Amino acid sequence: MKKIIGIHRSTDAHWVGDGFPVRTVFNYQDAARSAALSPFLLLGYAGPADFDPSEQARGVDWHPHRGFETVSIAYQGEVEHEDSTGSRGRIGPGDVQWMTAGAGILHKEMHGREFARRGGRFEMIQLWVNLPARHKMAEPRYQTLLARDIPEISLAGSGRLRVIAGEFEGVKGPAKTFTPVDLWDVRIEAGGRAELRVPEGYTTVLFVLKGKALINASQPAGEADLVLFERAGDAITVEADADTTLLVLNGQPIAEPVVGHGPFVMNTQQEIRQAIADYQNGTLGHVPSLAH
Repeated sequence: MKKIIGIHRSTDAHWVGDGFPVRTVFNYQDAARSAALSPFLLLGYAGPADFDPSEQARGVDWHPHRGFETVSIAYQGEVEHEDSTGSRGRIGPGDVQWMTAGAGILHKEMHGREFARRGGRFEMIQLWVNLPARHKMAEPRYQTLLARDIPEISLAGSGRLRVIAGEFEGVKGPAKTFTPVDLWDVRIEAGGRAELRVPEGYTTVLFVLKGKALINASQPAGEADLVLFERAGDAITVEADADTTLLVLNGQPIAEPVVGHGPFVMNTQQEIRQAIADYQNGTLGHVPSLAH
């Protein structure tokens, strides 16, 4: 059994653009926590929030990234993505987009047009996953993972688990990753209990989006709580007091320096200065409508 290191609740609520009311659950700027959470750099929880109907696009306009991957998981509402490689995608409830910034990418994320027109409840997670030095300058890529393509497993009558990345009990998720990462969307019914086998020696994190649960028969965790575990051990248990939605992350730690500045995460200050220069001189990427 993996022991619980601690439970953290975010108090950082802010707007990202005009479409994402975000609580930053953790980020790479906390050096001590960053080492404990490797390879995960940031977890932002957007919503749940209600939006009125609007003909005006809401979201975050064009901005750069380099050196890592962003993973957006839609629970309610819709997001439309466009980037400097020419990739486009729209995700709705149950869908995931996995974007590799790698050597550099510009992108924008806006509420889906139909969702904006009708309004409604919006809820999304965005996770940043680090890349090791050998892949920091990988070619950018974009993966749209639709709900219908994400396998779902029954948890012995207590709930269900969707495998977005990695694997669970031999079932593999559709996401392509550079280092070993498990990403599980878990739903446990009130009164249900699940034992989740997790990799020995990996970082394991559990985030509660909805409900209330007892973790490892010892620590209660409620909505917007983050539970961090020791790397030793190969299992965690969850007992749900109410219908509970969880996100479980497992990842092989990357034992390298993390040096970041806003949307750039590299290994050295020199690499950060180069990323800023590349963005300023236009070699990091071009907005498609303005290219050439």
